[in-house]
Amino acid sequence: MIRRGWPVALFAVAVLAAGCGSASPPAAPTTPAPAPQPTTEAPTPASPEPQLSVDSHAPAGWVNVSTVDPTIQLDIRYATAHNFVGRPIAGYLQPLCLLPERTAQALHQVQQAALAQGLSLKLYDCYRPARAGADFVGWRDTPDEATRAEFYPTLAKAQLFSLGFVGGAATSHSSGSAVDLTLVALPAATQRAYAPGEPLVACTAPQAERFPDNSIDMGTGFDCFDPRSHTLDPRITGPQHDNRLRLRQLMTDGGFVNYVNEWWHYDLVDPPFPNQFFDFPVAQAALT
Repeated sequence: MIRRGWPVALFAVAVLAAGCGSASPPAAPTTPAPAPQPTTEAPTPASPEPQLSVDSHAPAGWVNVSTVDPTIQLDIRYATAHNFVGRPIAGYLQPLCLLPERTAQALHQVQQAALAQGLSLKLYDCYRPARAGADFVGWRDTPDEATRAEFYPTLAKAQLFSLGFVGGAATSHSSGSAVDLTLVALPAATQRAYAPGEPLVACTAPQAERFPDNSIDMGTGFDCFDPRSHTLDPRITGPQHDNRLRLRQLMTDGGFVNYVNEWWHYDLVDPPFPNQFFDFPVAQAALT
């Protein structure tokens, strides 16, 4: 902070003494006091930004999608407590979407097409460290079912894996070729924050009753482990069915293919790292 003092000029005053019709000689003028000099206080140095420590790094050519296309919206659920495990997942140090440049550029092209329709992509998950998949497997083998009411109301935990809804360490997410996403109508409505411990509503409930995700209605919530999440499940009809097809068309035109068991999951047809699985954390500091 800089403080400045204002110079003040002091002037002598000639005092006249009135007396019997004669004036006293004027008082000798005083010398003006020196003006105070401005003082400068050195600014307090800003505290350095804490550096996030990472134990490994991405290969060359990986990017933060928000730097490639900042208009793509993010809702990275595995960096929060609002997911089927109920806590942040191992390896998610920041709520970012990290991908190889080729995958990110393909998403950028899809986003341009979506914007032309008054829509935006919203990403729930992108690259996923292998340790996150191992965390899912570890959770499967515990008695914890705190999130069942929302994410898998009709299935046992073991079925999430056997039915192909949840994978382990070696998945296309860990290769950087898969994304989980939806569409949001523009201008995007505000989405309130999830409050840990709030009452849970089944992901298969009508949109007005589910957690208020600001996406267009896809018939179920994200990570809804139920057959209704199959992209072409016959029980999903009308506008919800049309919304799934709209997302599929946009992604297909952009070079992605849908995983039929999950309306939100898409893989790049021509992956940059086929059959390679990475484990660096989701953090800006992991990019080389």
